[in-house]
Amino acid sequence: MNRFFNWIKALFNRTMDKVESPDIMLDQARRDMQGALIANRERAVQAITQKNRLQGMLDETQKKSAELEARASMALKQGDRELATQFMREKMNNDASVTTLQQSYDSAAQTVDQVKVAIKRQEEEVRKKTAEALALKVQWKQAQI
Repeated sequence: MNRFFNWIKALFNRTMDKVESPDIMLDQARRDMQGALIANRERAVQAITQKNRLQGMLDETQKKSAELEARASMALKQGDRELATQFMREKMNNDASVTTLQQSYDSAAQTVDQVKVAIKRQEEEVRKKTAEALALKVQWKQAQI
């Protein structure tokens, strides 16, 4: 009876060795890491795009503010205080938008920098794990021989 249980254990272990092949497990881990890296790169592209959009909006809003100030100045030179006051009110509202956009842009720029650093770390980790996986495969093949 003991021999029968040993035979069953041996069959089970042989099946598990085939299923848990280090080659298969290491390749899957490598694919998972590379998939995560690709997803993070896509997120980085989205973050950079958002930052660039905010930069464009910020530049446009700042130009509009400068333009409104120039118009107010021109209206004052022409003696139209009401129009100058109206332009300055618009400029003040626009400046509030500039402040909000600047905060959003600064936050987006910080996020982009963090994402870039995280991707560099992850790329390094993928290279390191790939090298370790190759070393383990070599050891496993040598053990098989």
